[in-house]
Amino acid sequence: MFFLFVLANFFQPSVNTLLPFLENASVPVVLMAFFISWVVCWFPIAAISAIVMSWQPTKPLQPEQKLPLIVTLYLLAPIVLWGVILICKRSFADYGLILSISLLGGLGVGFGLGLFSLAMMFTVQFGLGWCEFEKSNIKLLPSILLPILLVALLVGGVEELVFRGFILTELERDYPVWIAAVISSCIFAVLHLVWEQKETLPQLPGLWLMGMMLVMARIADKGSLGIAWGLHAALVWAIATIDTAQLITYTGKVSEWWTGKYKKPLAGLAGVFCVLGTGLVLLLL
Repeated sequence: MFFLFVLANFFQPSVNTLLPFLENASVPVVLMAFFISWVVCWFPIAAISAIVMSWQPTKPLQPEQKLPLIVTLYLLAPIVLWGVILICKRSFADYGLILSISLLGGLGVGFGLGLFSLAMMFTVQFGLGWCEFEKSNIKLLPSILLPILLVALLVGGVEELVFRGFILTELERDYPVWIAAVISSCIFAVLHLVWEQKETLPQLPGLWLMGMMLVMARIADKGSLGIAWGLHAALVWAIATIDTAQLITYTGKVSEWWTGKYKKPLAGLAGVFCVLGTGLVLLLL
């Protein structure tokens, strides 16, 4: 909390400078200003982190090098968004973040639904002989479950606040909700290319579909981000845990376009059907 307080006071002069410019700005200008401010504020932290980790631009980032960059980037997002809220006279409640028991309830419902949908997907794949469970790697779980859960809650919460909260709500000022949903989901999918291009490209359709599903989650939750946050966090937590512990191996019985290219579920038809099925459940809520 002290870290966030220091950041808020540090960036207050920048907020005051931008106030006259953004107060009556159009939606595209507001969105661009947010992303530019987010990157500019994060860049010094990223540069220092790169120096500390002795990162070389000619070498790809390793997972352990990406983590501090991701965490600092996501911790900054609420601070930058707070600046936008001050300038544009909005509130976090306008973007679906209402601190209440109902938010926690939605978070729990979404988390459970996310885990259930993935469990169903992998159960079908096990039954068809597309993949196998590595029981010997279960011993790795106690040391990684909690850290990955905390990161998943951070990533899921911030991405929902930014994409299904801020961006979707701002776009709805100029467009019908489903056009706003399509645009915000496109932005959501494309920005995943920042961290990894080769493995992310086949996932773009699945990421876009996931974005649309998460919009449905916010609608089902009557404008709150609770269910969307829980769903997103559950998907990140489960997939990251499976990857880190190498709990699943694919048999090669079918093409990876079914199971997921580069072992990424959203890059395969199984993951797409999983997202569609979850969306169908949300329609019934």
